[in-house]
Amino acid sequence: MEDKVGAVLVVGGEISGIQASLDLEDSGFRVYPMDESPSIGGVMAQLDKTFPTNDCAMCILSPKLVGSGRHPNIQLLTNSTIKKVEGKAGHFRVTVTKRPRRVNEEKCTGCGVCAQRCPVEAIDEFNEGLGDREGIYLKYPQAVPLVYVIDRDKCIGCGICSEVCRAQAIEYTTRRKRK
Repeated sequence: MEDKVGAVLVVGGEISGIQASLDLEDSGFRVYPMDESPSIGGVMAQLDKTFPTNDCAMCILSPKLVGSGRHPNIQLLTNSTIKKVEGKAGHFRVTVTKRPRRVNEEKCTGCGVCAQRCPVEAIDEFNEGLGDREGIYLKYPQAVPLVYVIDRDKCIGCGICSEVCRAQAIEYTTRRKRK
């Protein structure tokens, strides 16, 4: 019998994926929660109240977001998709493709000056199209990771965000990464 590797990929960064990541980390595993979205939280981040208790959804979700976003044994893979899975039970090798944010995750402070100055308006999918967002945006105010992303389909390449970013986090030419 072969030893199991001490790392787990959790597919989906919604409330169940976040809780699974926290539980797995408590069990001693290195955890990689992965989501296609630029931030974790899923639909629960969009809700005001939960059924049947009418509890505040963000009051439940927020501590889990912070816990998973700050824990040293949890590495978030946001804006990512699975490219290939190889191996057998307990010994998988997964190739993940990370779409570029075009904002450096290490440098971005989440200050929001870039979005405030962005001249582009786009439909805000997070709010189900009921409002607009900028061409550079956070999915929602409490997003984890608190890192902006440039919508390349809407961005006009004016460079304003790059000019106003004191952290120098804007990287228009970032390419896809594989892990």
